[in-house]
Amino acid sequence: MRPSPAEPLPEMATLNASNVRLADPAGTQDPFPRLLPWLLTIGGLFGLAAAFTLAVEKIALLKDPSYVPTCSLNPVLSCGSVMSTPQAEAFGFPNPLLGIASFAILVTVGVVLVTGARPPRWFWLGLQAGVTFGAVFVHWLIYQSLYVIGALCPYCMVVWAVTIPLFWYVTLHNLRRRPMARAIIGYHAVPLTIWFLTVVTAIGIRFWSYWSTLL
Repeated sequence: MRPSPAEPLPEMATLNASNVRLADPAGTQDPFPRLLPWLLTIGGLFGLAAAFTLAVEKIALLKDPSYVPTCSLNPVLSCGSVMSTPQAEAFGFPNPLLGIASFAILVTVGVVLVTGARPPRWFWLGLQAGVTFGAVFVHWLIYQSLYVIGALCPYCMVVWAVTIPLFWYVTLHNLRRRPMARAIIGYHAVPLTIWFLTVVTAIGIRFWSYWSTLL
């Protein structure tokens, strides 16, 4: 007697559920399964390149105080003005050294995730702590650059532009089980866009007296 077509369905359902558990042990689908690993990898590489270039420029400036960094373009976009301040050595050593170490770690994490590895929860919590520190530090530097130093470092702004989305998407990944986070994930680009526009607007307003002379 031929088995009924309906008989394999329970087994198939069990197999599918097993696949879901294997793909997502926490029982919650990753909202950015491809975006986050590549963002960590590519964003980390951009940040690493900017931090390394800043370190090279800082060394050249230490060797020759009269050296003009390649990113000193005008009175506002002036790396030299920023490098010579105490804020450029917030922890007693040049900030780019911290950036090199931090972005190298992020690149490594991104490459590991691209290969399909699924780190444990404690790993994600550690990564969250790191990107949170980075975001807070970057916003402190933004404030210092705009309202204390009165100059902008182009390479520093690359670090700003990379750190903000890295923090945002790692945070959304770690909070994906929360109902509020799930609601935000559907519109994840909107808060990020507003965030960037706020920073750009602050820069525009702060240095409008100079920008207006270029119009």
